[in-house]
Amino acid sequence: MTASYPSLKDKKVYVTGGATGIGAAIVAAFAAQGARVSMVDRDAAASKALADRIHAAGHLAPGWRTGDITDQKHLDKVMDQAINAMDGFDILINNVANDQRHDPLEVTRDQWRDLMAVNLDVAFFAAQKAIGEMQKTGGVIVNLSSINALLAPPQMPAYVAAKSALLGLTKSLAREYGEDGIRVNAVTPGWVVTKRQLDSWLTPEAEEAWMQDCALKDRILPSDVANLVLFLASDEARMITGQSFVIDGGRT
Repeated sequence: MTASYPSLKDKKVYVTGGATGIGAAIVAAFAAQGARVSMVDRDAAASKALADRIHAAGHLAPGWRTGDITDQKHLDKVMDQAINAMDGFDILINNVANDQRHDPLEVTRDQWRDLMAVNLDVAFFAAQKAIGEMQKTGGVIVNLSSINALLAPPQMPAYVAAKSALLGLTKSLAREYGEDGIRVNAVTPGWVVTKRQLDSWLTPEAEEAWMQDCALKDRILPSDVANLVLFLASDEARMITGQSFVIDGGRT
């Protein structure tokens, strides 16, 4: 059973990459707490399906918009639309990412920039937009990093670099805007079992190797990550900022 956080009821929450995987679990978790949620994702069908499921469960359906938010103008547009619809932001969850594998010797300049754009740039510019609203009343930002920032596996240099930078960005923004009542933390998950991972990389052999290095021999689910995000966004975490919380079953 998920913990109940009364302080999250009616909070205005914005989630990037919210239609599937970890993002979808976060959106659903906030909706179940009675929060008002808005999200953006490239997948319109998945966004609508998630909103319909949440509504069918008896919760307020999230607002959703689509498009490529690595395009700065489009990111500004959809966030302005959400600000107008919800009358501001209380909580920003920077979740959107792309962990596509890539050979360091074959990555072009354009490919590098594209990977950094989705894995790092969006988080900064979404935070920039949200902070402008949060300075009025305070707020919370949670950045989704990855233990790949700590372990640096092969074939992922841009992803590792971006997720490492998110940890630094978290500390920087926390220090910069603490006096405005804005808390900024990072969640650093291990190998979370999502459909994308199962379809692309999480073979039985890979999972067995992963489990050998974990203290807890069980899968990390999107809901596990969402539960940690809820706590960090709630008033129960009111004196926590500038920190990174690993959730990896004891892998690191």
